[in-house]
Formats: sequence, C-alpha cells, structure tokens
Amino acid sequence: MNRERRHTELITFLQSIQRPDAPVGDIDENAHLVESGLIDSLAMIEIIDFLETRCGIDFSETGIDPEQLGSVAHILDLIEARAS
Repeated sequence: MNRERRHTELITFLQSIQRPDAPVGDIDENAHLVESGLIDSLAMIEIIDFLETRCGIDFSETGIDPEQLGSVAHILDLIEARAS
C-alpha cells in the first residue's frame, strides 16, 4: 500500500475518534494531534490498537514512543518503517 492510500485510511480512522469540534481532514500532516486539540490523550490508545490490528505493528518488543504517534506524518513514517 502506498503512502497516499495509508494517509487516506489513517485520516478516515482519525475522523472516527476525533473530538467533534476539531476536523482532522483540515489539518497539516505535521500538526501535533493532541496539542492541536484534534484528539485527546486517551485516543492514543485507539491509535495504538489501530496500528497493531490494521497495520500489523507489534509494540510488545520495542515499546511505544509517543513522538512517533504525535502527527499524521509521524504515524505514516512509523507504518512504513514497521508494518508487516
């Protein structure tokens, strides 16, 4: 799957968990998701679950670096580097 398709899939997922007053589709790919108010910190758990189930990323050995989940661009980079 190419980055553009992954981007679309990720944005669709983020729209399902976003705060109602913050439209995910209208943000810069590099905007910090929590700091910009798009999602709350609890939504990070849902992002981790999405990455594990949908993208096949296993965090059990490497742990989770919150910075890798901070923006759409960082999440896409993580998917490209670690997806099975």
